Amino acid sequence: MTGFARTEGANDNCTWVWEAKSVNAKGMDARLRLPSGFETLDAVIRDNLKKRFRRGSISISLNVNWHRANSTYQINMETLERFLQAMPEIHKLAPDLHPVTMDGLLAAKGVVESVEHTLGEAEQMAFHEEILQGLNELLTMLERGRQGEGAALGKVLHAQITEVENLCQRAVGLTALLPEMINKRLHEQLADLCATVPALPEERLAQEAAMLMLKADVREELDRLRAHVDAARELMMTDGSIGRQFDFLCQELNREANTLCSKSADVQLTRVGLALKTTIDQMREQVQNIE
Repeated sequence: MTGFARTEGANDNCTWVWEAKSVNAKGMDARLRLPSGFETLDAVIRDNLKKRFRRGSISISLNVNWHRANSTYQINMETLERFLQAMPEIHKLAPDLHPVTMDGLLAAKGVVESVEHTLGEAEQMAFHEEILQGLNELLTMLERGRQGEGAALGKVLHAQITEVENLCQRAVGLTALLPEMINKRLHEQLADLCATVPALPEERLAQEAAMLMLKADVREELDRLRAHVDAARELMMTDGSIGRQFDFLCQELNREANTLCSKSADVQLTRVGLALKTTIDQMREQVQNIE
């Protein structure tokens, strides 16, 4: 969702510069900085942003510089009178100062003001239409920049989805060995206790082994993980905004990975579960950057 764009324009009266900056955000947030006299463009700009973008914090600024030929100057009589009224007091404090000249008064801050050229209503409407063409160009450039970033992030996400899929396959292979591993471990533990505990019937051993295997069964979690992987691949092929959906999908993937780790009865399977959690967390970080 990050991007930057800048466009410039000019006519006989002035030059103007549009700038747009976009950073990551969960929702859509627009911040506008417009010069005085252009407040009516606020609603138009926000409407254009909503049509093009769904997520991101976007700052739009417009700077207009009027040509000097279109500027006039006037004397701020109120400020000038305050200076003149203060002259006797200044003379009392510093009688040796040279008398203030007209040049000095006119050079004082705030005495002479620049008055920009004022457009008529028809001129202003035509100018706003002209300047909004630059806005359309600006938003198109910003959109392309964000799409370029999205394409790069897409490659990263594809690789991470493949990694999750590979880890799921490794987990499937390990779960196939669980019954034999649990049965063997149970017999070994009972063998260590034979000196103090009477031997259990084979039927009871089978029941205990079955209970342990039931608690350690992660086939449902793996099925859901693989279903989420398929959903992620389908989402990557979808046009339009997918950020929020992908974020929810990452939450579900993380939920299943957590359950797998908590139910795991094998060190190797636990390591795979932790690797899954790490990869899913990395995916979720990247998903925050896409629309």
